[in-house]
Amino acid sequence: MTRACRFPLWVLAGGVLGVTRPAALAWLKGDLITASLALTMLFMGMTLDVKDFQRVMQSPRQVFLGFMCQFTIMPFLGWSMAKLFGLSPAFAVGLILVSACPGGTASNLVTLIAKADVALSVLMTTVSTMAAPIMTPLLTSILAGSLVPVDASGLLISTLQVVLAPVGLGLAINTFAPAVCKMVSGVTPLLCVVLVSLICGSVIAQTASSFIAAGLPLLGAVIGLHLGGFLLGYFVPRILGYPEPISRTVSIETGMQNSALGVVLATRNFADPLTALPCAISATCHSVLGSSFAAYWRLGGRKKEEPKDPSRGNVIGGFVNGLVNGIQGTARELQVQLRLFRSVS
Repeated sequence: MTRACRFPLWVLAGGVLGVTRPAALAWLKGDLITASLALTMLFMGMTLDVKDFQRVMQSPRQVFLGFMCQFTIMPFLGWSMAKLFGLSPAFAVGLILVSACPGGTASNLVTLIAKADVALSVLMTTVSTMAAPIMTPLLTSILAGSLVPVDASGLLISTLQVVLAPVGLGLAINTFAPAVCKMVSGVTPLLCVVLVSLICGSVIAQTASSFIAAGLPLLGAVIGLHLGGFLLGYFVPRILGYPEPISRTVSIETGMQNSALGVVLATRNFADPLTALPCAISATCHSVLGSSFAAYWRLGGRKKEEPKDPSRGNVIGGFVNGLVNGIQGTARELQVQLRLFRSVS
């Protein structure tokens, strides 16, 4: 396993460091967080090619399905979980904001581990990312506008600055100077992982006391958001008759969000710093849960090609196992973080 493949461990390490040693990440804030995400999106753009967008036209139904799941299931779950767990306005807005973000780049790695359709995953991530400047501000304004004032135009400008501009620049570099992209391709995945881990860890560091005080309601809402995304993202394609690899891919793309983008948008556009906390916790939760489902699918799940009339019980049983593993993994990591925090308090 390469260092970049340990993405969940890096994010967990950033979260633990933020809780136990907040001063270690106090330097990363404001414009530095924005620049870190922009650099991450630049690296993503450097992996894209004009042909990637041409391939979208070759599989429009699958890409459209992923797009709809991304921007309907997740925002609905974000709003529902905020209501169900009775979150404060700041936490509710943060949860809705991250639920309206595009798919995370780590989803491509998790898709590979899960033996799903990596090419389709890249396409879905690309399309949702390019649509984010419109969809993220729009959905956040609609769903969270009644809780706090939402500056939709500010969200739009921020998303253009930290997503569309760097991704477009990366695409241009790969188009006109591919040798540069090839030269740095060995280190950019690890740099992306480190930057995302630092971004999320820094937010937890700045709100460590609130993270501990928020306790189970906030964690339950974030976990519920991502578990619901993985489950519905899997079963919707299955019900529509899509094969197993595509169902796994849509599940991963739906359940995993660009949490770092949520952090940046929250810190730049909302006065309350607690708005960014659900986004930071989201990175840890979807990494652990996504890795748990991927490990199940890879090591003990169903084969990519299966009989035409699969047993519904087997499909549901597989997801229940993955669900239990995900909950247990997240609970263990939470216990570790709380023990470490208490030991240094």
